[in-house]
Amino acid sequence: MEKISKEKIQAGLEVIKNLRDSKLITHLNSCVRCGLCADTCLYYLSTKDERMIPAAKVDLVSSIYRRYQTLTGRIAPALSGARSMDDEHIREMVDLLYGACTMCGRCVKHCSIGVDIEYVIRAGREMLARMDHVPESLQATVDAALETGNNMAISEEDFLDTLEWMEEELQDELDDPGARIPINEKGKKILYTLNPREPKFFPLSISAMAKIFYAAGESWTLSTRMYDVTNYAYFSGKPEHNRIIAQRMYDEMEAMEAEKLVLAECGHGSRASRWEGPNYIGRPYPETLSSIELMADYFRQGRLRADKALTPERLTLHDPCNLVRSGGVIDEQRYILSHVSDDFVEMHPHGVDNFCCGGGGGQLAMGEYNDRRMKIAEIKAKQIRKTGATVVVSPCHNCVDQLSQINFTYKLNVQIKTMAEVVADALVIPER
Repeated sequence: MEKISKEKIQAGLEVIKNLRDSKLITHLNSCVRCGLCADTCLYYLSTKDERMIPAAKVDLVSSIYRRYQTLTGRIAPALSGARSMDDEHIREMVDLLYGACTMCGRCVKHCSIGVDIEYVIRAGREMLARMDHVPESLQATVDAALETGNNMAISEEDFLDTLEWMEEELQDELDDPGARIPINEKGKKILYTLNPREPKFFPLSISAMAKIFYAAGESWTLSTRMYDVTNYAYFSGKPEHNRIIAQRMYDEMEAMEAEKLVLAECGHGSRASRWEGPNYIGRPYPETLSSIELMADYFRQGRLRADKALTPERLTLHDPCNLVRSGGVIDEQRYILSHVSDDFVEMHPHGVDNFCCGGGGGQLAMGEYNDRRMKIAEIKAKQIRKTGATVVVSPCHNCVDQLSQINFTYKLNVQIKTMAEVVADALVIPER
């Protein structure tokens, strides 16, 4: 890492000089280092390295605050544990705030005084981003989204080819040449989004959701201009990039004249679009919900019917952190599974106390930390084994990707599926 200039250091310090952010200042002054957060963190549990304790990561940011924003820190930094923003400290911040945190928020739920540790980590990442110290692979993912409209830089031609192929598959499966994947059709009730991993690596999940829309008789469309549900700028730490991506989604909703925005199976995508997006652009989004909530509503309304005999395997469920712990979508996926299976078992812990799969926080995009990512994944592998399930369902494509690597690395011999895939496989299609 090159020696950082004084100008860049000052740019990073602006994050904690903004005293208008009372939430950040409150949390920087609140941690009492009780250590209760230690046993909540995958990184500490896997390594027993005290640097990995969430409170220690908070201290990386709060020690800078104390050094530059408190009288004691300016006069006698050693007395208050204040640290200067130098090359060594910046290097440590990059390693621990980017490379040793999935931003899963589990530590926040167990904090004895309610410190929003994830929020502090994000502030630390913003400091690093202002100093141009975002890990290169993570920034490349954000740059791809900014430049091409999706984080995998899929061309419109390739995207259309994939959709055409999936539409043909759908028609063959349903034996109905009228089954469609509508594209760029204005005035539909739903504008549906995708995680770019779907057209790139998991195209069958597109036809699975199209089959669900077909069975429900839904009015929907995809857009070739803006379909990417993800927003990796949420992890990189550059609010200006967050705003650009969030604004594009808002603009596309208006252009397509759709009533609802339905978010594909992506944990951080749901959070970044539904909960954070309006904050980034300073205006409310139109009605927005996850595809999980939509499928649950279809079952409640009788618009979907499933045959449990078509799902003979034992299922277990991995809860995506941002969808469940941060978004409150907890019961819907379990309600859906109750319609498609009689053999569903929970992992322990699960729900709001679930363990992250290890792929969140941008970890899947940062190849620099692959070994560490797969080390912490052993905890999730053990959870899966204990259930005795042969199919692991997760309503998040990033989680599916990480779980697939866990499956291979730890030789679990299970199938990894999205919620849409499980539902589509069990559907009873009404005659038309």
